[in-house]
Amino acid sequence: MTRRTRREFLRESMFTTAAAALAGAPMISGRAAGQSRSANDKLLVAVVGCRSRGGSHINAFAGRKDCEVAYIVDVDEKVGQDRCKGVQDKTGKRPKWVADMREAFDDKGLDIVTTATPNHWHALCGVWAMQAGKDVYIEKPISHDIPEGAALVAAAKKYGRMCQVGTQCRSNPAIRNAMKFIEDGGIGEVKLSRGLCYKRRSSIGPLGDYPIPDNVDFNLWSGPAPYTNPKLTRPRFHYDWHWVRLYGNGDSGNQGPHQTDIARWGLGINRHPNSVIAYGGRLGYQAERNDPNYVDAGDTANTEIAIYDYGDKCMVFETRGLSVNDSADIEINTFFDSTKGNKIGVIFYGTEGTLVQRSYTHCLVYDLKGKLVREFKGGGDHYGNFVQAVRTRRSQDLNSDALQGHLSAALAHLANISYYLGEDNKVSVSEARAVLEKVKSLDNNIVTLNRTVRHLTDNGVDLEKYPISMGPLLEFDPQKEVFTNSADANAMLHREYRKGFECPTADNV
Repeated sequence: MTRRTRREFLRESMFTTAAAALAGAPMISGRAAGQSRSANDKLLVAVVGCRSRGGSHINAFAGRKDCEVAYIVDVDEKVGQDRCKGVQDKTGKRPKWVADMREAFDDKGLDIVTTATPNHWHALCGVWAMQAGKDVYIEKPISHDIPEGAALVAAAKKYGRMCQVGTQCRSNPAIRNAMKFIEDGGIGEVKLSRGLCYKRRSSIGPLGDYPIPDNVDFNLWSGPAPYTNPKLTRPRFHYDWHWVRLYGNGDSGNQGPHQTDIARWGLGINRHPNSVIAYGGRLGYQAERNDPNYVDAGDTANTEIAIYDYGDKCMVFETRGLSVNDSADIEINTFFDSTKGNKIGVIFYGTEGTLVQRSYTHCLVYDLKGKLVREFKGGGDHYGNFVQAVRTRRSQDLNSDALQGHLSAALAHLANISYYLGEDNKVSVSEARAVLEKVKSLDNNIVTLNRTVRHLTDNGVDLEKYPISMGPLLEFDPQKEVFTNSADANAMLHREYRKGFECPTADNV
């Protein structure tokens, strides 16, 4: 694979939409691509990245009679071997542990690859697996940046692969029926949705220089990302990578894709937005410690508000990482339990009522007077939906295919680019109001800002000492997948890869 320079990348408009880029792409033939699979055939599975969410992957496939976990892939041998023993105890058959995913992908008998690696590995793992003839289940966000998402959609089409994204709400009857209710006009005309990630996130510890665990192959763990050995900036190696932008995308890209996916779905939008602006900061940890000099090791926002303009429709996504027991946040507490620490969901505002996704398996409908008039409940089997599509070889059977994953992950990437570009643009509350008054939105931008400011001050944030950052309003071409008013933003669309770990572009998969 030939790696293009960023200049060539932009000049040739490589960031085409997935649908356009894939038109007429060839299908490969053979057992895995063109032929359906008998229910009697046992599908062989490799699970890549086995801590945390990876455990769910292992349990799901090891618990199926029609699947066999044949490989456990993890750069931490102890974790990998422990997972192998767990599968053996459950099924009576021990999978093979490997550190390098490519060793598993070389097995021609392998059918499925699932990945719950850190975000910076998602796209390359998926592309490599599909190039090797495997179907893939990729945790959200499907990508670490926008071109990677387009590459996954292109690879799925080119190689005839099933590519399911781990936005499992797409398979839950509560959500599916609620979205159909909106589509059928159940709450009238809907032009605005608000996604919420009010999820308490403590500091990940002071910025510093920490050792990498001896049992981790850090070269393989780093993969496409810069190799920072021996420097590690955070105390806890695992999980806290979410808040370090080399590897993660903050909560806008961690929890966020579940809610932005639903928020976009309910609005009936199947494309990128026309523009985005984001503001916020990594705030409050100094106040928690009563230490004005404290620097948290994370470099993603723990407070971020993003406004997405789609022309006749609008979406807002709010991320809060400090305490979210905000009894004064009347609008939100109308629909969410004010006694709960987490408020995660989506609010749809219709001309005849409001629909609230309150959990993964529960949606509520209110009339214009605030009376509860209907509920939707029920969970589904997202892994089962994927296995079904693997057997039928019908990508339309997937509830959350690569394109949907790409469009929803891109929302986090777009907002983060605006925030990162404005990170040093510290503004007062009055200056923020002046900016947001001029931003096109179907939301009341000032009301949302005021609620955010109140949230921060209630958590002890002195906004004069630690002001919020205001990102620029970025205009975006949904077809070409490039910004039209910022060369600096375009430069942040794609990252540099280490040699040997290059993720190809959509036209070069």
